[in-house]
Amino acid sequence: MRLEFVENGPIRLEGKRFRIRLGEKEEVRERPRISLCRCGASANKPFCDGTHKQVGFQAPGGVLEVEGD
Repeated sequence: MRLEFVENGPIRLEGKRFRIRLGEKEEVRERPRISLCRCGASANKPFCDGTHKQVGFQAPGGVLEVEGD
């Protein structure tokens, strides 16, 4: 799995299948990439809806790659 911290933007996850749990709610997404909110202002949390551009969110970028067995 690859996580990209987009400069001044969301966290992008690249993989095959994502299981997201928020409290009692669980959602499974089968797609190659999802973007998660990092600014805290998205109306569609935990997913990014582009609000970071409107609120002027600033944060450095980076990449984290996780290798499976």
